[in-house]
Amino acid sequence: MSLPARFSLPSPVALVLACALALPVSADDHWPGPVKALTAQGLTIHAEFEAPAGLTGYAASYEGGEVAIYLTADGQHAVVGTLVDAEGTDLSNAALDEHIRAAQDAAAWEEVEKGAWIRDGDSQAPRVIYTFSDPNCPFCRELWKATRLWVDAGEVQIRHVMVGILAQDSPAKAAALLGAEDPVAALDAHYAGREEIEASAQPRDIEEQVYDNNQLFESLGLIATPSTFYRDGERSRRVEGMPSEERLIDMMGGEAP
Repeated sequence: MSLPARFSLPSPVALVLACALALPVSADDHWPGPVKALTAQGLTIHAEFEAPAGLTGYAASYEGGEVAIYLTADGQHAVVGTLVDAEGTDLSNAALDEHIRAAQDAAAWEEVEKGAWIRDGDSQAPRVIYTFSDPNCPFCRELWKATRLWVDAGEVQIRHVMVGILAQDSPAKAAALLGAEDPVAALDAHYAGREEIEASAQPRDIEEQVYDNNQLFESLGLIATPSTFYRDGERSRRVEGMPSEERLIDMMGGEAP
């Protein structure tokens, strides 16, 4: 997957500390002391859930991530981290997925729908997928090629939310695609390698669309292109980077036709 040049990946510890300091204090009088103390350090509590061994779980988030809190039976101590069983199974992930990520991804889907995008595929295709694409991203091109069977069969339409984040000329190239006389044809020619898009000045409103897409990309906490959003039943999900073959099939709603 392609990482924007201006992004770097901090260590998990540094990320937790930085985000905890950045978040406002959030507390609720009915929470036990240890949980309330953690909210004062920057964690936001989303839900309480049942946990094994007499523990009470809390699904919490900080800017850029989420974490489980486990309160001991006496209510006097809390442990922050992943709970595992004797087989090493992660018992925290499902709770975080249910109480935090599901809501976050649903909200993200609504925001991505508002972005400036170019349709790839039949406008009447029953399945819609959104993906953040940078014209200079080789993995965006790889994803485009990997999805041809579904798109050409009219089963899936992919809406490319054009961003410019990887190279100096990426914003101008993204704007050139959005501002093309036929954006659909221009995108197809670019990713197929028939005619590479050239960076060019565009009307201000088109350039602002790229800027807004870039801002949306960052606000969603994304760090790589392609970043793809799709529906799994009633659930919205996201994949950052080029998906595995198994995940691609899940994204596209089934095996290739």
